[in-house]
Amino acid sequence: MSATCPPEFRTLRDLFRYAITRFEEAELVFGHGTDNALDEAAFMVLEGLKLPVDRLDVFLDARLTQSEKDRLAGLVEARVSTRKPAAYLLNRTYIQGVPFYVDERAIVPRSFIGELLMTGLADPERGLVDDPDSVGNLLDLCTGGGSLAILAARVFLNARIDAVDLSADALAVAARNVEEHGLEDRVTLYLGDLFAPLPQGRRYDLILTNPPYVTQSAVDAFPPEYRAEPTMAHLGGEDGLELVAKILDQAPARLAPGGGLICEIGMGREALEALRPDLPFLWLDTATSAGEVFWLSADDFPTAPSAKARKVERRRS
Repeated sequence: MSATCPPEFRTLRDLFRYAITRFEEAELVFGHGTDNALDEAAFMVLEGLKLPVDRLDVFLDARLTQSEKDRLAGLVEARVSTRKPAAYLLNRTYIQGVPFYVDERAIVPRSFIGELLMTGLADPERGLVDDPDSVGNLLDLCTGGGSLAILAARVFLNARIDAVDLSADALAVAARNVEEHGLEDRVTLYLGDLFAPLPQGRRYDLILTNPPYVTQSAVDAFPPEYRAEPTMAHLGGEDGLELVAKILDQAPARLAPGGGLICEIGMGREALEALRPDLPFLWLDTATSAGEVFWLSADDFPTAPSAKARKVERRRS
């Protein structure tokens, strides 16, 4: 969206201040890489001018050309009028400083697993992945735009990575990201439902998954920013655990001995523990979350039917 910047605006600081005011007045909703108007404005003015997104202070007093001012004013107006996430307007987002292309075909990536991958999943003190170099096969289930698969490739340097999604549109975004990061020889994309499209019998040392886990009622109440994203990337059924339950049922057959599963489920911890009391979930906290990501090792899964299956059997009897 084009807009003409007021002539009294001269510096990046002027546009930055203006953006914050407009976002606050419009009562925008955040959560796609930033969680407040100030950080959103900083991201938009810096990324909008192709400047380092972590160096605001350096550029605040830089004078802008008229075309630069008009571009930023247009982005601010588009954010307010369309209510689209800034990442869609700029076709760019970052996880742990790593850039990714994004558009409306895929959810804006923002998984807590990204932080765990880059700051602690392979930390010996956690005892989850003792030797990153030993991870040979890795799976990113519900990959979306491919961000977790790409981050995993930076951590597990010997891993061959499979990435699956049910959306052909999302996989097109993932393919672009894989190419931009030069990982075509290590990351293979599969179109299909969970484990179904994967080579038969292939087992994984590590499975990562950030599946749809939002309840139907929450999706129905989404603000425009979240409605701008593909609904299928959010909706996890009435209780939010439809996909998670399927993954837990199917994962044991796909985990290699000594392997592990890491899964993000949002605020569904209590409901999941009630659904699967047979599983010893290890909950992993991050800088901005508590109890929203769990870890299970291959040895944690029972050989008996799942708790859900046992309930069905009791009803039949």
